[in-house]
Amino acid sequence: MDFTHFKTQLAEQARLLGFQQLGVADIDLGEAETRLRRWLDAGYHGEMKWMEAHGHKRSRPQELEPGTLRVISLRMNYLPPDTQPVKLLKQGEKAYVSRYALGRDYHKLVRKRLATLARWIREQVSDSELARAFVDSAPVMEKPLAAKAGLGWQGKHTLLLNREAGSWFFLGEIYTDLPLPVDQPVEDRCGKCSACMTVCPTDAIVAPYQLDARRCISYLTIEHPGSIPEALRAGIGNRIFGCDDCQLMCPWNRFAQFTGEHDFQPRHQLENSDLVTLFLWDEATFLRCTEGSPIRRAGYQRWLRNLAVALGNGPASTEAIGALRSRRDDPSELVREHVNWALHRLLA
Repeated sequence: MDFTHFKTQLAEQARLLGFQQLGVADIDLGEAETRLRRWLDAGYHGEMKWMEAHGHKRSRPQELEPGTLRVISLRMNYLPPDTQPVKLLKQGEKAYVSRYALGRDYHKLVRKRLATLARWIREQVSDSELARAFVDSAPVMEKPLAAKAGLGWQGKHTLLLNREAGSWFFLGEIYTDLPLPVDQPVEDRCGKCSACMTVCPTDAIVAPYQLDARRCISYLTIEHPGSIPEALRAGIGNRIFGCDDCQLMCPWNRFAQFTGEHDFQPRHQLENSDLVTLFLWDEATFLRCTEGSPIRRAGYQRWLRNLAVALGNGPASTEAIGALRSRRDDPSELVREHVNWALHRLLA
């Protein structure tokens, strides 16, 4: 079989499914495995215990899926137009939600498209026994694999950067047993720039290419299950789910492309909501308005925890103080702690 020609056909199928780029990598992740081990040994993963689970399956694709010869990496733009993120971050009474979480949960959309592409591969190559799709859903080192596949380079903030598209895109992978031609990695073009490190509100980028997740606002507002360390709360500002500052300040994102996917457009006015309005949602409203959204991952208690911190960082309006007081006796100790902290700040 002419696998070079087949790869061209594969890239065209990916484009028709809404992906902006496809690349192919081999399965040698030795350097990435060493970096991962150092990162874990430093404890930078915090409470994300799954990062240290699964043995070597994360860095050795053939152990996760026996027979894997190549990894097909794909990217899909997600940035919705006209959401004015920088302006929103300066409005203390507003809630900032990371741009990736404004619309439908990307896992569902990207996984469905990848599954369609994987099925196409199996239909075209009858003797192929493997074409399995992944979207941030298994122990897969998606950024190192994408970098090996030529989709970009990992910047100093550790996100993948593309010279023509910045970093506002999702990644997905297909493990295959086909000996497809591999792509070449691209040059790291961060140079002397340190904008992402300088702008980080909680100094989570502790050195170039090193992120301490325990200080990262995305980790603190989404993954972290308990109390947010008091020393980091002020830096969170009005960010209630995730953080985009390192992307917003990256010069390469002047080349970012807006998404054309309807499902990634904002829902329930989350791109411009007041903190007080969201804080007063009851659990039924939260569940209804976050159905099919990645925000569900945080759960209702963490949602209120995050909003309490943001209210405590905002203006001491009558509405904000009243909303916080309404939850002083919340059944959740986690919520009560952050409400009392916020009230103390606003009333002081």
